Amino acid sequence: MVSVLQRPTLVLNRSWQPIRVSTVARSLILVWNDHAKVIDPHDFASYDWADWSQMTPKDGELFIQSVRWRLRVPEVIALTAFDKVPIGKVAFNRRNLFRRDTWSCQYCGSRPGPDSLTIDHVVPRSRGGTSSWENCVLACVPCNKRKADRTPHEARMKLHKQPHRPKWQPLYATPHAPIASWAKFISEAYWNVELEP
Repeated sequence: MVSVLQRPTLVLNRSWQPIRVSTVARSLILVWNDHAKVIDPHDFASYDWADWSQMTPKDGELFIQSVRWRLRVPEVIALTAFDKVPIGKVAFNRRNLFRRDTWSCQYCGSRPGPDSLTIDHVVPRSRGGTSSWENCVLACVPCNKRKADRTPHEARMKLHKQPHRPKWQPLYATPHAPIASWAKFISEAYWNVELEP
């Protein structure tokens, strides 16, 4: 289990655009130093350190226990001065491929779970296909066996969508599943189907 201080926190720029995912520990330091404010995702109220540190955690809400008091764990913060949006490239790896393809088979559309999904090379490696964004998709085990060492055309299997390099979003920068409240700040097109409670 992830320590409370290492849990992910969504970081927004001054214009409330998502720019990265940080840890709770780093986020609290930014709020303490007046470089950011905590955003309550339920009512969009913003809080500086003085206000946030005085709030009592709600029932079932995560908190950090100090000697004298409990501090609520922020899920979203907004920087007070930074207004740029970083331009980044999404690393090609298994985790990000699962995110791009929303944990679903790109041939039949099923979502059998990560243990029953494989990475399929659209043009098989034996025929010069590369491991790249444009040539790899998720496939369930039955579809991968059916396609075998053929192209989708040869196997008479249609891809639900053409594989492509995804546009960078903060979700691609974190190994953790996003927190449900982040959906209010992140484009639905890049939203992860596996949410933390």
